[in-house]
Amino acid sequence: MTLPVYYSCKTVVPIVVAVLLSIATLVNSGANNLHMYDGIRTQDIIAGDVFFEIIDPPELEYTYRIRPAKDFGSTFGASFKVTEGKLVPAIPSDACDAHILNERDLKGNIALVERGECSFLSKAINIEKVGGQAVIITEVDNNSDEYDYYIEMIHDKTDRDTNIPAAFLLGRNGLIIRRTLTKLSRRYALVNLPVNLTFVAPHLINQPPWLQW
Repeated sequence: MTLPVYYSCKTVVPIVVAVLLSIATLVNSGANNLHMYDGIRTQDIIAGDVFFEIIDPPELEYTYRIRPAKDFGSTFGASFKVTEGKLVPAIPSDACDAHILNERDLKGNIALVERGECSFLSKAINIEKVGGQAVIITEVDNNSDEYDYYIEMIHDKTDRDTNIPAAFLLGRNGLIIRRTLTKLSRRYALVNLPVNLTFVAPHLINQPPWLQW
């Protein structure tokens, strides 16, 4: 008579653990999920990305990650430091028209601009012309495959350039920032940019709750 085969605890436990770890990986595998990097240094995972924080209004008081333009504009380096500066949604929102309607609000501040209709460089040039100090560009099409990912913003191969830094913000963050400011009838948010989080553990960064954790 053939006896049934039973798995010992030593065999079953590793299998169960492996399955649970696989499930956890799938749940937390979002490309922009910093929580999945617990135990790893922040500087090891953010590469050349930059962080800024919104300090007002309270509904948006979180830390946001942006990806600087790859090969145009200046950098968010030691010479660039904004404390309690204004993050101002541009009008028109794509900043493709050289005639920016809220030029007064943008002068000396940071423009929040929507992607599309013209090149990233053209947007930065138009913001610089009205005195903007930097430009943050964000995806607006929530049906786009790139809505929840960082875009590598590259030069448009014209003979132009800009002297201000430019960076890309996740579409979900950009959408909520714009909607919240509109709901509150606010023309801008107050921000600190950049914020040095090099020695802050990834899971301790105050990411917006609407991002996947």
